[in-house]
Amino acid sequence: MRGSFNAPALAGDLFGGVTTAAVALPVALGFGVASGLGPLAGLYGAVMVGFFAAVFGGAPAQVSGTAAPMAIATAVVVTRHADHLAEAFTIVILAGSIQILLGVLRLGSFVAYTPYSVVSGFMSGIGIIIVVMQGAPMLGAATAPGRALDTIRSWPDAVAAVNPDAVAVAAVALAVSCGWPRRIRRFLPAPLAALIIGSLAASLWFGDAPVLGATVSGPPSFETPAFSLDFVASALQPAFILALIGSVNSLLTLLVTDSLTRRRHNPNRELVGQGIGNIAAGLIGGLPGAGSPPLTVLNISAGGRTALAGVVRTAVLLALALGMGRIAEPVPQAVLAGILAKVGWDTIDWRFLTRIRRIGRSYAVVMLITLVLTVFVDLVTAVALGFIAAAIAQARDAERLELDGVVSAPLLDQSFLPDGKGAGELDPYMARVGLVVLRGRFSVASANALARVVGADIREHDVVIFDFSSTTHMDDSAALIMEQLIGIAAEDGTACIVMNLSDPVAGALQSLDVLRRVPKHHIVDSLDEARRAAKRVLDTRDRSHAPSRSVT
Repeated sequence: MRGSFNAPALAGDLFGGVTTAAVALPVALGFGVASGLGPLAGLYGAVMVGFFAAVFGGAPAQVSGTAAPMAIATAVVVTRHADHLAEAFTIVILAGSIQILLGVLRLGSFVAYTPYSVVSGFMSGIGIIIVVMQGAPMLGAATAPGRALDTIRSWPDAVAAVNPDAVAVAAVALAVSCGWPRRIRRFLPAPLAALIIGSLAASLWFGDAPVLGATVSGPPSFETPAFSLDFVASALQPAFILALIGSVNSLLTLLVTDSLTRRRHNPNRELVGQGIGNIAAGLIGGLPGAGSPPLTVLNISAGGRTALAGVVRTAVLLALALGMGRIAEPVPQAVLAGILAKVGWDTIDWRFLTRIRRIGRSYAVVMLITLVLTVFVDLVTAVALGFIAAAIAQARDAERLELDGVVSAPLLDQSFLPDGKGAGELDPYMARVGLVVLRGRFSVASANALARVVGADIREHDVVIFDFSSTTHMDDSAALIMEQLIGIAAEDGTACIVMNLSDPVAGALQSLDVLRRVPKHHIVDSLDEARRAAKRVLDTRDRSHAPSRSVT
């Protein structure tokens, strides 16, 4: 294991492991129930993912286990494969394998490019789903399988058959979760206090509240994967979504870990550890998991710094899991619902939502699109369309910024040409040469607008000079638009001069053969050379009495 095991560090790891186990216990039970796999599946998943991510992952201080997005995504998988749970666990195993592949291919660093508006909308949608799913069990009814809308449709029946004891127990658990004193939380975390106090209240005063009931305890059983060619082909999509959700969640948690420990951890190694943990969870019928920001913060604040904290945490959870059947039987379902309602509420990104009027409209729209699709459609559509909407919003902003770097101006003959004579003597406002300065970077975002803005100016001149002296980057789309502009000039009889090409820009243009219609002696390195080249073109046209253009 990595880290320094001196006495203070050892004490911090032990305290961090025990503290996070106390917080994780009720949450793991609740997410197991919410996923449709049962409370022990949540515990076994927390054990497997937590252990292997701590030992093999890239951030020893990070705590992994059951996570809200993974629980909701797994609930969808379980609903679709309710008759063949082996298929559901096979999807979990495939998701873990994909995570390992992402880590081996060193793709973990790319999570930094995930737009915050998409992450915020997704996490807020997950939080709303968790809260909505607790409505029925808090009233004493079973949670309706399916999407959030299916759950909402079941509420009238739940209200009609409301169980007052369940409502009372849920209220107690929710009140404790929200109002547990901060000075006590360090020693008895709020979720564990809610579990204990809510269960005691049920046993003493509200005995009619539905309980978890008989739960199988003891060692987990091995789940034989359903590896058939037809099934694996259809399972790749949900497996990839599970892997993507778990990876993004874990690597965003990694950013929290980096900021708290002031160390940069290995995102690719973390994906490998998460993948191994999810494969192990799938093999024993456990809930897949990911990095947990709240538990990570709690672990680090309690002194946990090395993988030992994760091992201690999983050892405590495993000991509880092996004997949890007897302990969990009297736990009211409404207690777990009350705890999860608080977890869901905290998952919603209130910081973003409360500032939504001050945020750029396009990014607020991206966030709301992702949120609505997460709640009312599915996670796959939400993430996919969220990325697309964010890309469009970013492209619009990039277009505006890139076009701000374009300067298209006429150059008066009498001030620009070497001797200031010729046609300029007859018309002091004649500008047969146009200058197009391209500053900064240019990409697909501004390509079409560039053609529209510059294309009209080209037609007003006999010669146009493209100045690339301040151009830092040009992608293939922008390069091909340059080819289109040169073509417009050629068709209109306008000569093109290219000036001050830097190596990166020259490489982009030459690789696509964009400059094939520009004579080599029109590719110059300075404004003086461009002036002389323009003068030669104009002198030739003057001798042939070609018509010239004036500024209008």
